[in-house]
Amino acid sequence: MSVMTFGDVRVSYELRGAGDPIIMIMGSAAGGQAWHMHQVPALVDAGYQVVTFDNRGIGANATAEPFTIDDLVADTAGLIEHLDLGPCRVVGTSMGGYVAQELALARPELVRQAVFMASRARKDAIRNALSRAEAELYDSGIELPVSYRAAVRAMQTLSPRTLDDDRAVRDWLDLFELSSAPGPGIRHQMALEAMPDRRPAYAKISVPCHVVSFADDLITPPTQGRDLADAIPGATYEVIADAGHYGYLERPEAVNSSLLTFFGTAGG
Repeated sequence: MSVMTFGDVRVSYELRGAGDPIIMIMGSAAGGQAWHMHQVPALVDAGYQVVTFDNRGIGANATAEPFTIDDLVADTAGLIEHLDLGPCRVVGTSMGGYVAQELALARPELVRQAVFMASRARKDAIRNALSRAEAELYDSGIELPVSYRAAVRAMQTLSPRTLDDDRAVRDWLDLFELSSAPGPGIRHQMALEAMPDRRPAYAKISVPCHVVSFADDLITPPTQGRDLADAIPGATYEVIADAGHYGYLERPEAVNSSLLTFFGTAGG
């Protein structure tokens, strides 16, 4: 793991492979290593160089200082410039999709193609309510049992196909129970969830974009992915079946195929 420092910002990152670069932006409460389970090996085998990193609030980049979506965009742009990658391909999921969307809008000269997974152009009322409730729970200081947090996370993020598989569920619950409780940095990531309506702004995105939704995603349902794709001129759209919010882990072969097909055919 390498570290880039500019100003008072530290970004931990890792490079794998050689060839045209792809920078991967993870969602909230997870580090860049999550991409290494399935996406990084497939992309490296396909001849790409892959860069993963931890967003602010995670790992060595944890911080008690508040930050905004513009800060995360600036961190990503700074990493691309530091490594002299631009214009490069960009992939983001969930909060990482939000970052990638704003990067494509603000710094199109750095982005060759962009993929937004489990993402949206705006937040609806019920998911805004959930975001507020999770922030209020954190601020209350109440510590929920680890087993309860794991079970709720599984119900929210996994597909019925996975939840119906007792063996798979036990593995997921073990993984979720090992995850640390949210800290101050993740609390600041929570604050980014209540995003405004960005559809008018995204109508100005000019780089080739591909939106991927997961059919069983409760956090960001396919209707919101379709809404995002419709807002971006020329964007393509795909729904992957039997996958929840963590579809890149549940259906990695389908996700990897979607990425490689888009990278090979859209403005490649």
